[in-house]
Order: sequence, then C-alpha cells, then structure tokens
Amino acid sequence: MVIAAFEGWNDAGSAASAALDQLATEWDAREATRLDVDTFHDFQVNRPMISTDTDGNRVLTWPATTISVTASPQRGRRVVLVQGVEPSMRWREYCRQVLDAVEELGATTLVCVGALLADVPHTRPIPVQTSSDDPRVQALLDVETSEYEGPTGITGVLTHLATERGMHSLNVWAAVPHYVAQPPSPKATLALLTALEELLGEPVPMGELPEDAKAWQDGVDELAGEDPEVAEYVRQLEQAKDTAELPEASGEAIAREFEKYLRRRDSGH
Repeated sequence: MVIAAFEGWNDAGSAASAALDQLATEWDAREATRLDVDTFHDFQVNRPMISTDTDGNRVLTWPATTISVTASPQRGRRVVLVQGVEPSMRWREYCRQVLDAVEELGATTLVCVGALLADVPHTRPIPVQTSSDDPRVQALLDVETSEYEGPTGITGVLTHLATERGMHSLNVWAAVPHYVAQPPSPKATLALLTALEELLGEPVPMGELPEDAKAWQDGVDELAGEDPEVAEYVRQLEQAKDTAELPEASGEAIAREFEKYLRRRDSGH
C-alpha cells in the first residue's frame, strides 16, 4: 500500500502532511528515493527554508518529494509513504515518476490523504470522507465515488493516473473548520490517522495527538467564547451538523466504534 500526502492546496491545517509525518516517525520509515526538486518546483512559489540545526550550523532545506518504506508492526505489510510539496509544474511527469517508483517497490494500492476547509464545527468529530472512482475499491470497501467536479490538486491527478495504470486507488479527506484554518490542526490529523487504521487493519500509534487535539479544541473554545458572533456561528454549525447526522446513531455505527476500541485496547495503544 502507498499512502501519499502533499503540502499546499491539498493540505488544510497541514493535517494530511502531519498524519504522514506521524506514520513515518512511529514506524521508522526508511527513505528509498527522492525526486529532483529543480524539475517540478517554482522556488518563488515554494521557497527553500533556511534554519539552524542543533549544532548551530545553517541549513538550507528545499521543497522535495521523498518516497520511503516501512512495515506495519502487526501484519508486517509493506507500506510506502510519499511525502512532498504539491509541484508547481510538469504534473504529468511528476506523477509518472512517483508511480514508477512505487510500482518498483511492489505497491498495488494508492491512498491519497488530504484536508480541505469546510463549514464544520470544531466541537464535533472531524468529518472524514473516503471515496474512490475505482469500482473494485468501491465494492471491497463499500465506499462511493466522489461527486466533486472542479479544479483538482495533485492528489486527484495522482489517483486518476494510478487507476489508469491498473492500481487500486482511493482518497481520504478530512474537513477542517475554516475559521481555524491555520496549522497545526491535530484534531483533523487524528481523524485521518483513525481512518487509515481501518484501511491498514491495525492500530496506528497516535503519540501525543489525542492530548494535542484536546488542547487545540479547548483553545478554540476559549477564543470563540471571547467573540459572541463567532460563538453564535459555531452554535449554528453544531445544530446543522447534529441534525444532519441523526440517522448515523445506528447500531451499525456503534458497533464500528466498539470494534475500533477493542483493536486499540488489544494492541496496547
């Protein structure tokens, strides 16, 4: 399985890129290859970053796409992680190089992870939608095709081209409250990792994300409480969300949540 996320247009609140950072760190991913940055980036759009490392040396970091390999601890499944910045140019060649690289590593399924800004309240669970235009994936995972039509990012292009190659492909997107768009967005990152747990079939170490998500929500609560107009807007979003999701309080939904609890408890996470 390949899991990919890209900073930029597809990454509201940096939620998707943070989710892959968490996986790469906790599962000790090893870099396998790196794409040539000069070919795909306009450095006036995605500028290199200069910083100082722990030894006091000045370090220049260029926008890059890395492809790394790890194995899931319980099932031993090979997982390929694609992490990068959405390219500025030559998207078709970029996607060709990414797909060639992951196929050489034996990957047959591509999961693109993203996050978008939406009219959702920060006080409710972050909505996550899994979709696929691949009929085989739809039948296997009981997911629907995306109904979105309009401009797309590199995740949409990559999954489309992967499907044309015969790979299984799907997209996992989190909805980030638009009124707290600035990164980080740990609650959305946590929601994405929870969705990836289901696809991987085993728990993902969350580290300090649950505590960070609670602190983030408490902080937004405090800010909203200081502004009556924002507080009223959040209440309207809560009411709309709760009304829309009343049918979801079913026995099947409760059973899914209980299964996730049991898997996490048995794994010690």
